[in-house]
Amino acid sequence: MAIRNLCVILVIISLSAYSSLSQAPPPPPNSTCNDVFVSYTYNRGRSIPPFDPTNQAYRFESTVTVLNNGRDELKSWRVYVGFQYKERLTSATNAVLADGTPLPGFVGNGTEFVGFPATDLKTAIDTAGDLTQMEVRVELVGTQFGVGDPGIPLPNNLTLVNDGYTCPAATTQGNEMHVCCIRNVSSRPDNNLEDNFLPRQDGDVIIMYDVTRTYENYYWAQVNISNHNPLGRLDNWKLSWEWMSEEFIYAMKGAYPSVVDIRDCIYGRQGQYYSKTDFSQALSCEKLPTIIDLPPTSENDTNLGLFPLCCRNGTILSPTMDPSKSFSVFEMQVFKMPPYLNRSSLIPPQNWKINGTFNSDFECGPPIPVSPSHLSDPNGLPSKRSAVASWQVVCNITHFKDQSPKCCVSFSAFYNDSVVPCSTCACGCNTNPSQTCSANETALLLPYSTLLLPFENRTREALEWARIKRMTVPNPLPCGDGCGVSINWHVLSDYRGGWNARISLFNWDDNAFADWFAAVQLDKAAPGFEKFYSFNGSALPESNNTLFMQGFKNLNYLLAERDGDNPRKDPRVPGMQQSVISFTKKKTPGINVAGEDGFPTKVIFNGEECALPAIRPSSGHKTNAAPFAFVIVLALLFIH
Repeated sequence: MAIRNLCVILVIISLSAYSSLSQAPPPPPNSTCNDVFVSYTYNRGRSIPPFDPTNQAYRFESTVTVLNNGRDELKSWRVYVGFQYKERLTSATNAVLADGTPLPGFVGNGTEFVGFPATDLKTAIDTAGDLTQMEVRVELVGTQFGVGDPGIPLPNNLTLVNDGYTCPAATTQGNEMHVCCIRNVSSRPDNNLEDNFLPRQDGDVIIMYDVTRTYENYYWAQVNISNHNPLGRLDNWKLSWEWMSEEFIYAMKGAYPSVVDIRDCIYGRQGQYYSKTDFSQALSCEKLPTIIDLPPTSENDTNLGLFPLCCRNGTILSPTMDPSKSFSVFEMQVFKMPPYLNRSSLIPPQNWKINGTFNSDFECGPPIPVSPSHLSDPNGLPSKRSAVASWQVVCNITHFKDQSPKCCVSFSAFYNDSVVPCSTCACGCNTNPSQTCSANETALLLPYSTLLLPFENRTREALEWARIKRMTVPNPLPCGDGCGVSINWHVLSDYRGGWNARISLFNWDDNAFADWFAAVQLDKAAPGFEKFYSFNGSALPESNNTLFMQGFKNLNYLLAERDGDNPRKDPRVPGMQQSVISFTKKKTPGINVAGEDGFPTKVIFNGEECALPAIRPSSGHKTNAAPFAFVIVLALLFIH
């Protein structure tokens, strides 16, 4: 009996063991991924003040993990997290935001993370499975809105951004989202790597950070800002970044901080460590310094100048205009802090930003290590000197939804005696509620003579023209365009073998434009372009529909608005330049000049896209007198 009971017990134990084995937990998802595994794990959260049941804020703590299980080293990893709950990120370890946004910052529309200070993830094969070199864990702390317990505020997307990888839709399991990204067969092996560096990228503006000399506690870096956009430029550029390891700028050549501030050094750890250093000679101890160019008068300054390609007053021209003036260069002496006190410990600044006056906004990526640059020899010898280390920052033009244009276009033609003016509030309107004009009414058609008048002096002529043409006049009248620069495109003639247009530039601003340029996009007419008569212009080589123009040498200056001859009674006069452009129809058969083919679909002035009117001149009111009278008026103004 005892033996029988023992057997029963043994059978039960065996069945239990078998049942336990059959119910063993599945292997972790990262163990089945043979390339790059990315996960987002929500760890914990809690509500935080202020307490608002309609829009409650919650602290969240999460972890982003990137694990390289593949055969190829992952260079400069980049991961996109699709945050969706109006998140504000407070801190992130082992990474920074790819767009240069400093923390704390808003990430509620999704954001990219890049590795910092370590940027690469090695393979298990090369490290014998050392996870400290294969994996990075980014600990996130921030605030999200609206998702409290028991909800889990996971992102709506998670993916690896690096080129050459394909990621399926992420899988969600409880409080974790993960994805296994596979390297494309066509990108393996990676023959594009030069000396184990990623290839250099292209963009609108390229910034190179080249360390030229390095010592135990400081180094010299050369910064090169180059414009690669054929229709872009920078005026009065301002460059900023964020030091991540308490570095400070002691000396510079070719540029200068916008604010010389050494307080953070004197009262901070820098002053304690460099206690015997004369900080009165230092230039900037700010964590987020802003650097500006020097004026040409400083070019031969023994302390700040005497550096090649510097001191251009912040102007970086389009490479289409003048390749030799499409970049700016300066150098600086950077002091380091412990524990980075050795010659090979070189960490570039992060969160780069660049902008200028009358220029588009730029979004800059993180500094990517690239093969060392070959720089001109400082002694003028006909040889190149390799940088110790180089990083590339790529900046591209970005347009925000609430950003208004800074220039506008009016249309006119020989077959219609009315001008289609710039649109109402084309460059924004005064938000003063007491204004007596309408921001929503369509701009009134105008006679040609009013193109030379400031908007505030056009009312009488506009109303008289509306009476003559029997047009309805709204009450209140439409507001002006609000633009500092306006451009008139006039179809001057149309005949069997060709046609002519005239472009006129008006500067209503108090500041003149030196070395201006403009471009027009003509989708169907550009192949028939022949010549500019009063501008230095040509078809853009990289495009089949764009014409580029600038003033002739020593005449490329668009003057500011000035007082009339008799300021008491005469209106102010805009700075102005114009040219006739001729076209042939041999290369554009079937072109309809009087339709929309004779008008540009995009106009750019000094790198800024200008606002276009919504309509084109109709061919219902044909006349020839007014356009030629307008040319005579302009000619008289130029002669005067």
